[in-house]
Order: sequence, then C-alpha cells, then structure tokens
Amino acid sequence: MNSAPREKVRVQPEQAGNRITHCFDRLRAQGRKALIPFITAGDPSPEVTVPLLRAMVSAGADIIELGVPFSDPMADGPVIQRASERALKHHMSLRHTLDLVREFRINDNVTPIVLMGYLNPIEVMGYDTFAHAAREAGVDGALTVDMPPEEAQDLIHALRAQGIAPIFLLAPTSTPERIVKISALAQGYLYYVSLKGVTGAATLDVEDVGRKLIDIRAITSLPLGVGFGIKDAASAASIAELADAVIVGSALVQKIEALIAQPGQILSEIPALLKEMRAAMDKATSDAQGRALAKDPASVVGGRMPGATGAATP
Repeated sequence: MNSAPREKVRVQPEQAGNRITHCFDRLRAQGRKALIPFITAGDPSPEVTVPLLRAMVSAGADIIELGVPFSDPMADGPVIQRASERALKHHMSLRHTLDLVREFRINDNVTPIVLMGYLNPIEVMGYDTFAHAAREAGVDGALTVDMPPEEAQDLIHALRAQGIAPIFLLAPTSTPERIVKISALAQGYLYYVSLKGVTGAATLDVEDVGRKLIDIRAITSLPLGVGFGIKDAASAASIAELADAVIVGSALVQKIEALIAQPGQILSEIPALLKEMRAAMDKATSDAQGRALAKDPASVVGGRMPGATGAATP
C-alpha cells in the first residue's frame, strides 16, 4: 500500500458531538486508549445484559458494542453465532435491544453504546424509525456489518439526523481508495478488522496491524479501533500501543457461554478479564510514552504518543 502523505478526511465538529467523541477526547487527554468490549444483547438471557453492561463499565470499559441478535450473522464465527442463537431463544429483537439500552441509560448517561449488527432488522423497522428510536434509547453509534458504503447514504442520513455515528469496518484488504471513501462516511471511530476471516479467528499479527494502521492514519483523523483476535491482557496491551481503541468480543462471549449455568459468575469473571486487559493496556501505553519521551521529549504532547490519532475532531 502506498503510504505517501495525502489530505486527511476530517470529521466536522457538528457531526461528532456525541458521547463517543467526548470519550476519545477524555482518553486522549489522559494518555490512555479505549477498551471496547462486545457482548450480544440477551445472551445468555435478557436479565443478565444490563447488569453486565454496568459491571463492564466498572471494570474499565470506555465504550460498549452491543450486538443485536441476528439469525444469519455471516461475519461472525461460531462463538458469536451461538450467542445470537441463545438470545433469539429469548425472543430478543432490535426493539428489545433498544429497551435494554434504555434501561442501561437510567444509571449511565456517559458511557457510549454502539449497536453492532446486520441490516435486515433495521430495514424492517425503517431507517428513520430506527434512528429515532435508537436516539431515544440512548444509542451513540451503529455498525451495520453487511451495509456496503456504496449503498449506505440513506441510513447514514437517518443516523446523522439523530446524532448517531455511523461506524464502518476496514479490513486488511481495504485499498487506499476504499479507506478514503469509508473515512468520509464514518463518524465516531473506524473499526479495523485485524484478521482475514470471521470473529474468533486465530492468530493476531501485531506487526502487520501496526503497518496497516500507519497507512490508515495517513488518510483519516478518526480514532482507530482494532478488533478480532484479541483474547487476553497480552494481546490487548500489544494493540493498545498501536491503536486508539482495543475491541474484544469473542473472548468475552466464549466465557459467557462457559458460564451459562452460573450467571452470577458471568457478572464477576467478565469484569475480571476486562480489568486485566485495562491494567495491561494502561501499562503498555504508559511504558511506550516513557520510551518516546526519553528518545524525544517533544514527541509526547498531552499524553499522546507518536502515531496515535489524537484528532477525532479538527
């Protein structure tokens, strides 16, 4: 990929006035990276979801991606596919997912919530109706996995009209031209898929991720989140040195699956794993800032490391 300098695609301030932008602004000032856990709404039961969301925030989650259960989640591997199946057995739907967000907002009006799912339920509800209902519930962003950017204008218009950030995926195979196109449409952050394949796939090539992020940063000022293949504190720490956000999904969902018969354990073991990741991420970024400061004192400004986006807004 050609990494020659080019004009960056920048988010307009009026388009970015939601909790996601405020979250990245706060973390940047603190010299920290965002921890973004993913769970599926209603997995293993609707009663667990809101308490788990709150427990994850207490454990250090900065933004939460909440999966909308879907019968044909083609971008997801078997771990998250089974999570959708468990939720659907409880008749979880898009409307029920919004009900859970609304319940979460009773006690948390700060933590951004991003809905992650597929287009069909949104089409059935209608773009404008969905966007309005999502805003009313307290949703901050929407990632529609199977919505190609070339066909997303109507949904993007509906989301932006309600102050909801349309979030898009970038893949290792994304060309510079496609990154430019997607960056111009996205708000909030860009989700870089670190592996070729579905969620829950195996090996994370950190060096390859780092090279790709450098190229993407030459194009966009949006924060970059990295997901797929992050399983533990060590992998979270390695990505935290490169990206603005670490996104973890399958490792959490797999643990939920293992504890279906012990829902009380879910509310303790998921936060415990997140706390390990949070601590490892903070140490890794602090150490990296220390190394950069020792090498070049002018390179660390406001806790920002060289290469970090640091510019969700112009």
